[in-house]
Amino acid sequence: MQVILVNERDEAIGSMEKMEVHEKALLHRAFSIFIFNKKGEMLLQKRAEKKYHSAGLWTNACCSHPQPGEDILRSAIKRLQEEMGFETIITKAFDFIYKASFDNGLTEHEFDHVFIGSYDGDIQPNVDEVSDYCFKSMEDLKQSIDANSKNYTEWFKIAFPKLETYFAMLPLVI
Repeated sequence: MQVILVNERDEAIGSMEKMEVHEKALLHRAFSIFIFNKKGEMLLQKRAEKKYHSAGLWTNACCSHPQPGEDILRSAIKRLQEEMGFETIITKAFDFIYKASFDNGLTEHEFDHVFIGSYDGDIQPNVDEVSDYCFKSMEDLKQSIDANSKNYTEWFKIAFPKLETYFAMLPLVI
């Protein structure tokens, strides 16, 4: 799978095979999807044990990389269907750059586009990608991350407070 190499302004500067990018810690385009139910609880997935990094850790509903020439929103919607077995409307919330190294020598260095959406229907996760899922309130999740941070992916621990800030800055709807 090819991923899109970008500069710090998210301008495409080339493409490269995904594993090579992670071995060389090169900045590339990615997306993260956060899904909430009507109660305001966040959908979490537990990554399958056979994933090449962060296996067995809890994270947001879906993360991946658009491929060269692929629209990022369409790629995100398609990947959500592939991983979690459903489609829903998602909207861009914000983006950020992060870098995280793993014990296996790989590094995620991503320009991450964050999308949010709502969903209350049936979830049928792809067992090759996801070993479990659940919904948690933001408050319960925050306490769980603080108490057991080793159970969560590095990017999720970086994105979660940014998501809290994003929601805190939204205008109140009366």
